[in-house]
Amino acid sequence: MEAAPHNRAETRLTVTSPEQMRELGRRLAKLLRAGDLVMLSGELGAGKTTLTRGLGEGLGVRGAVTSPTFVIARVHPSLGDGPPLVHVDAYRLGGGLDEMEDLDLDVSLPESVIVVEWGEGKVEELTDDRLQIVIHRAVGDTIDEVRQVTVTGLGARWAEAELEALSA
Repeated sequence: MEAAPHNRAETRLTVTSPEQMRELGRRLAKLLRAGDLVMLSGELGAGKTTLTRGLGEGLGVRGAVTSPTFVIARVHPSLGDGPPLVHVDAYRLGGGLDEMEDLDLDVSLPESVIVVEWGEGKVEELTDDRLQIVIHRAVGDTIDEVRQVTVTGLGARWAEAELEALSA
């Protein structure tokens, strides 16, 4: 289900280094709360896990945030009074929400921040309120670190969000 246009906030950013991507994650963490779903899209090597690493730092969670490609999902408990971070890599899951249901994300969502890499077409049914982040990078034989990041908030939760603050 696509959110109504009036329930949409969007901002576009240019990130020029992995450290800036982590910093974007730390800034984004300040906007997140328990019950938030973040969907990350982008080519391999675009910076999805680097962004999530910054999110984990900003949320103050335990454990190094690394790609959960082979374990599918990893839970990082909060070291303080904030929500835990559930980091999911849906790259190898082809079955959509049916396969995702085995992860019980709907049970974790109310008390956690859930970040799903490669979640398009797989987790949208969890909630109408979600943050979609698309990271574009130059493809081909390049060492270019520049990324174009589009952050779109969908649903009532994000309608009044100050996403422009991410570029500060």
